[in-house]
Amino acid sequence: MNLLTLVTFLPLAGALALALLPRDEHGQHRVVTLAFTLLTFALSLGLWFGFDASAGAPEFQFEQRVDWIPSIGIGYHVGLDGVALLLVMLTTALTPIVILSAFRAVEERVKEFMIALLVLETAMIGTFAALDLVLFYVFWELILVPMYLLIGIWGSQNRLYATVKFFVYTFTASVLMLLAIVYIYFHDGGTFDYVQARQALQVTPDHARWLFLAFAVAFAVKVPMFPLHTWLPDAHTEAPTAGSVILAGVLLKMGTFGFFRYALPLFPEAALQYRNVIAVLAVIGILYGALMSLVQTDMKRLVAYSSVSHLGFVMLGLVALSAEGLTGSVYQMLNHGVSTGALFLLVGMLYERRHTRLIAEYGGIAKQVPWIATAFVIVMLSSVGLPGTNGFVGEFLILSGTWLSRLGSAPVFATLGAIGVILGAVYMLILVERVFFGAMRNPANRALRDLSVREGFVLVPMLVLIVVMGVLPGPFLAPAKPAVDRLIARFQQAEARLGTGPQVGTVTPAVAVRAAAEVPAPTLPIVLPTGGAH
Repeated sequence: MNLLTLVTFLPLAGALALALLPRDEHGQHRVVTLAFTLLTFALSLGLWFGFDASAGAPEFQFEQRVDWIPSIGIGYHVGLDGVALLLVMLTTALTPIVILSAFRAVEERVKEFMIALLVLETAMIGTFAALDLVLFYVFWELILVPMYLLIGIWGSQNRLYATVKFFVYTFTASVLMLLAIVYIYFHDGGTFDYVQARQALQVTPDHARWLFLAFAVAFAVKVPMFPLHTWLPDAHTEAPTAGSVILAGVLLKMGTFGFFRYALPLFPEAALQYRNVIAVLAVIGILYGALMSLVQTDMKRLVAYSSVSHLGFVMLGLVALSAEGLTGSVYQMLNHGVSTGALFLLVGMLYERRHTRLIAEYGGIAKQVPWIATAFVIVMLSSVGLPGTNGFVGEFLILSGTWLSRLGSAPVFATLGAIGVILGAVYMLILVERVFFGAMRNPANRALRDLSVREGFVLVPMLVLIVVMGVLPGPFLAPAKPAVDRLIARFQQAEARLGTGPQVGTVTPAVAVRAAAEVPAPTLPIVLPTGGAH
């Protein structure tokens, strides 16, 4: 069997095995689920080590094509480029951590909870691997079912409102994408194959703009971009810790991945016309998310709004359409999955001990829980982009790539993005100070227990990734380079068809030198897309 297919459907096989097992009171369902997710991760390492990131390698690797509904051109077509590979690895690495974190947090309907997480893992991997538009849509929509249940059954007090809002926003926007997919089918020789559609699709400029907007709205809701973000704080606040980690760690990246894989390369001319609008919305999201985080009283809601800000950076780098910006966006997808996922895990650990997420209920607990405090500070430093952590690499590449790009008002966008970085440091430092330092205001916190061994196994991989990705980004950046180069080349071809001046890539060397002089040099070795050390 194809390795990618095996990795995709192994969690689903685990869900079916769990469904056949009787209910138990001794935790077998948790152990079986953890075993399946660990095996999935182990097999996915074969994808990582078997992927060829050299310039002459095939664009999509581990490909498999099987006729599904040949009469209408629907096939099972999967494969990975470097960006999809990185996100699949993020998914397979994060899921067993989430399962382990939920060993004590979920005590009711454990069997159903674990089944939902396993189905969700298959749907997420399938979304990144699909190369058939209908197959992609099936996996994309399949995610709604387990996520709806995770929030609606195991969530907090207002879970039904949050899960219905999440479902309605995502499903409604996805219908627009489905209509665009059907349109492509009838204008591309009767096939839903993504590779063929990208090569052969020919539509009028007006139709291309509408098709781009249909895809863009579906992806923008999932990112989520301002002003389509309002479902996210509610969903994060009401979801169980496992749901919040998966939502922040992987699901939001499906939106940014959708832009990279589908919206931008399928309709490059339309994307060039709308890139400034998207950049404006991205910058608004960066600043709005940071300002909203400053005034939150609930820790989960603060981290949720921080996601709006962080994903704004990803979108800004995408529409910069420079090698640095695009590479930084891909890296920031991984960074956000690790750092924000770890933040939700830590907030969940505090919630399990005190059953409250209100910042005012804490204060001065660092002496009581020193290991939790230490982990929280490390993750916080990653989130604000301290040099030596993964967050610095992604944000530096995005901001420098934006400044040096041919995006309209590029220095203004980069400067506003830098202000968002400063605001991010402010609200995260305030959060840490109010929760962990100062006087212990609440006597109930004197009985808090520190990290358990199980929780240590949950957090250590995240902390290690934060440091390794910050100090040695090269192995993580390398797989994305061929995909980034191909996307830039596609937009350069679109410029030639439009007959416009250069809009893609970096500015002229003279301007680049002046702009680079105004950008602080990184203190760590960073491998840029060109392969040079800067």
